[in-house]
Amino acid sequence: MTRLLIADDHPLFREALRGALANHFADLNIREADTLDSTLEALSVDDDIDLLLLDLHMPGAGDLYGLIRIRNDYPMLPVAVISGAEDPQVIGRCMGFGALGFIPKSLASAEIAQAIASILDGDEWLPEGMAEQIGDVSQEDKELAEKIADLTPQQYRVLYYVHEGLLNKQIAYQLGITEATVKAHMTAIFRKLNVYSRTQAVLLAERLQLSPPENTP
Repeated sequence: MTRLLIADDHPLFREALRGALANHFADLNIREADTLDSTLEALSVDDDIDLLLLDLHMPGAGDLYGLIRIRNDYPMLPVAVISGAEDPQVIGRCMGFGALGFIPKSLASAEIAQAIASILDGDEWLPEGMAEQIGDVSQEDKELAEKIADLTPQQYRVLYYVHEGLLNKQIAYQLGITEATVKAHMTAIFRKLNVYSRTQAVLLAERLQLSPPENTP
């Protein structure tokens, strides 16, 4: 039996993908998640998954944070990014941070199924001609990813708002928490990223292309 976890916040896409894959795999078990938190929860209950199909922009995932966090927590879990974005720089970073494939949502269902089958067979998969367009991730960025992986989802949200220039009071309002809690998160972020100021944290965040996280505590 092939066991897949589809992590995407669009129910219509999950439903369409489930139906399409049912036509191409004889014995298939599919689980679903719609946020990074629910994905991590599903994996904590049952990590016996043959392949995780991960959307980069579902709530909580924040561009590369979701991929980095999952690869750190579950290093043996095969992960393929499935996304509407097709930027070679983003694709290169996804592969450099441990994805086994990058599957554009614009592909026909048969092509998506073929890509998944290739990854399940142990091969890396990229859209045709993409391998020549992407570069390698630097060792410095890989080391940064290891630090980012230690952040909790809430700490990631705080880092995003620091990156956006918000003060602690404003971050507290955005996340519905106290200013003291924000300060505690900042202390943890500085320690985990090995930085000593907000400016240093922002400079590191710039390299990860942080996107807006879901505003949930």
